[in-house]
Amino acid sequence: MGYNLKVKFMVEVKLVDLTKRFGKVVAVDHINLTIHDGEFLVFLGPSGCGKTTTLRCIAGLEIPEEGHVYFGEEDVTFLPPRERNISMVFQSYAVWPHMTVFDNIAFPLKIKKYPEKDIKKRIEWAANLLRISELLDRYPHQLSGGQRQRVAVARAIVVEPRVLLMDEPLSNLDALLRVLMRSELKKLQKRIKVTTIYVTHDQVEAMTMADRVAVMNEGRLMQVGTPEEIYNKPGNLFVAGFIGSPRMNFFEATFTGEALDAGDFKVNILPEYRAMLEKYEGKSLKVGIRPEHVYIPERSPTGVPQQELEGVVDFVEPLGSDTIIHVKIGNKLLLAKIPGTVKVDYGSRIKILVDLTQLHVFEKETTKAIF
Repeated sequence: MGYNLKVKFMVEVKLVDLTKRFGKVVAVDHINLTIHDGEFLVFLGPSGCGKTTTLRCIAGLEIPEEGHVYFGEEDVTFLPPRERNISMVFQSYAVWPHMTVFDNIAFPLKIKKYPEKDIKKRIEWAANLLRISELLDRYPHQLSGGQRQRVAVARAIVVEPRVLLMDEPLSNLDALLRVLMRSELKKLQKRIKVTTIYVTHDQVEAMTMADRVAVMNEGRLMQVGTPEEIYNKPGNLFVAGFIGSPRMNFFEATFTGEALDAGDFKVNILPEYRAMLEKYEGKSLKVGIRPEHVYIPERSPTGVPQQELEGVVDFVEPLGSDTIIHVKIGNKLLLAKIPGTVKVDYGSRIKILVDLTQLHVFEKETTKAIF
């Protein structure tokens, strides 16, 4: 029977009021978050939002000015990385060029003075799991980027870490290999059940790999939820605009009691949503609708309440299976995602249908979602 990772190494990670500053810059701003045993959590956000700094605080590579990091019941806030029993996979692979694949994977085990027999068993297990068994005698310069990244992951899991940390590990790979490695890393994590915290600015990576996504901006947590929750029920304007490609359409409108008046057009509000907007009557709001919920008449779903609008095709983006059309209605621009088989001419007048069940409305001042 092959070597197996022990489930006892699973651990809950808890961040309590975690705050990290660099001079006057607040990189991480009072973050509170619990990452469950065996969960795959992804920190997602633009460059400079604090996601890597948060990861480094969890790793012990940065010491926070305020707050605490817990592994289970243990406060590890001021423990050095070597005493946290973590493993980290970096963007740059960080494999030793003068060592074989076998010795690269064995390195952390030798540092911890594991017996030779145990080292061999663990390496065989990890190499088999990552499908690099035939590469153990090679040197890094003889490997592709994807193979080097597999070696880095094997070296990370072979020590049975309590927590596996990954900082943009796929960003140096080409697009096709990234897709392959995304699925492989997710399947690997499900198999070994180690608590995994992953950092990326790539929303596709986050949405396809995460059990939950923690969206960050300017050092703060914007929203934490499953990929479906983040996409379908964004908690604020930032999350709504950051998640989704092409990005959500936004326009300002005033609630009249029955409709949202954007000036160039009006969008009716379904009766079941009106109660949520009662206190906003006469006020300006931010309204969002995803391009995939803006249809053309011949391709609109049946049985869905829709609002017809008319405008001029301002730009056409053919993407193969889909086409993105930019429709100008007065001074407003709405993007619609339609099938690539449908041909639309630039400058032509066109009718579009807005799915009234898929509107997102936000407070203008606080940017919080109303629904």
